[in-house]
Amino acid sequence: MKKPKPDGRRGGVLDMPTARVFAPLLGPCRYKGAYGGRGSGKSHFFGECVVEEHLRLPGHRTVCIREVQKSMERSSRQLIIDKISQHNLQGFFDIQDRIIRTPGDGVIIFQGMQAHTADSIKSLEGFDRAWVEEAQSLSAHSWRLLRPTLRKAGSEIWASWNPTFAQDPVDAFFRGPGSDRADLVAVRANWADNPWFSTGTLEAERQADARTRPEEYDHIWEGAYRTCSDALVFAGHVQVSPFETPADIRPYYGVDWGFARDPLAALRCWIRGGVLHIDYEAGGTGIELDRIPAVLDTVPGARQWPWKADGARPETIRFLARHYGFKITAARKWPGSVEDGIARLKTFERIVVHPRCVRVAAEFRQYAYKVDPHTDDILPVVEDAHNHWMDALRYALDGLIHNRRGLPRFTAEGVRQISGTGPV
Repeated sequence: MKKPKPDGRRGGVLDMPTARVFAPLLGPCRYKGAYGGRGSGKSHFFGECVVEEHLRLPGHRTVCIREVQKSMERSSRQLIIDKISQHNLQGFFDIQDRIIRTPGDGVIIFQGMQAHTADSIKSLEGFDRAWVEEAQSLSAHSWRLLRPTLRKAGSEIWASWNPTFAQDPVDAFFRGPGSDRADLVAVRANWADNPWFSTGTLEAERQADARTRPEEYDHIWEGAYRTCSDALVFAGHVQVSPFETPADIRPYYGVDWGFARDPLAALRCWIRGGVLHIDYEAGGTGIELDRIPAVLDTVPGARQWPWKADGARPETIRFLARHYGFKITAARKWPGSVEDGIARLKTFERIVVHPRCVRVAAEFRQYAYKVDPHTDDILPVVEDAHNHWMDALRYALDGLIHNRRGLPRFTAEGVRQISGTGPV
């Protein structure tokens, strides 16, 4: 479909063709979402909307957001510049290194949410629009910060994303329980909905993926959730199932300290017959130092058994040991300790998570290797995300995880020998 859009240049119109699938997003609404697979035109639609609104509404202010923005090249900046050029609008926009100045002293800026705190986010209070690109990567903390910050009358929050998991905060907001609210509209857009979908290279890639990567095709091209992707670190290795904890276990306790936006994450686990069981978790964000003992005490046996903790907070370790009697020491780290920990965890026949450990289970479903966004190749580097309870688990097993550069990998029998705890 084509929708004439007001052009602030001469009171005329700026003709920006719009795919019919995006028609529900053209009217005013507080929350607008577009989700789906590659080639759908989601980013192009929102990029054109940004340009059009800044011509139609002089003085408008827009922030384009990603969870992590390491450089301007990884922002939406180039797409917006391309749209300005495509419609010959260079004379109405002042393109600078980090911002784009627009008619009527308006601005378009580009920021990463992970760089914001509760105080710094206040700088966005007077903005009219926030466009969250790659919104599937936005953390729950960032989403909670952003939503109440844009409070100007008539302000809107836009999100575009390729779904990964139903539990991802933005996906759950736009598609989960409560998404039938009157101030929210979301559309699913895929390559077949895009009238300008390339019949050349992009179509060849789509057909090749359909032939050679059928297990990933629906996620990449049709906007389906990622289920059994090879990128998941523990795919097929973890089950969530109820179990009874025997009285004669040797429990292991681990804690990763929360800092700023990161949660405090604690858990208990035990080993029996080559199977790792995780039966209790605790933690959350915003936990002050004096509240930590009460949080750890929600895990049975917390003051009777040794804890292993992130050594980055030695003062917290001393505080808990000296004033509250926790038997807590720092876990060892070394270059490659994360990878060595993953390798050790994979030597268990399986990992069983009790259903009450919902945050542990969620991280196992999302803990993944990095994927090249251009080729979809899985890289040998673990994403620095969804890893707080994963880190706590590695700390808990300190002593069972060894530097593979200096020691051989241990079998279950080897663990018995080094742990001195009897059968595991």
